[in-house]
Amino acid sequence: MANSLNLSLTDELRAFIDENCGDGTLYATPSEFVRDIIRRHKLQQEAGEVRDAIVEGYQDAIAGRTVAFDGDLKSMLKKARK
Repeated sequence: MANSLNLSLTDELRAFIDENCGDGTLYATPSEFVRDIIRRHKLQQEAGEVRDAIVEGYQDAIAGRTVAFDGDLKSMLKKARK
């Protein structure tokens, strides 16, 4: 179910939204535009968290903090995706 959120915007931000919505643009409505911006920001944050975890893993490996893995990688990945 959709929830409403009212925002106060500067004239500059409102003009930016208006420029990106309507005829000849990718978005039909301001709501579509704002939702897409929020989705993209969320994905960007999630990608940053994954990147940070990868860097942490590399740092652990460089420091010798590793654990031998003799399991089944396919099963592990399948379980992780659930």
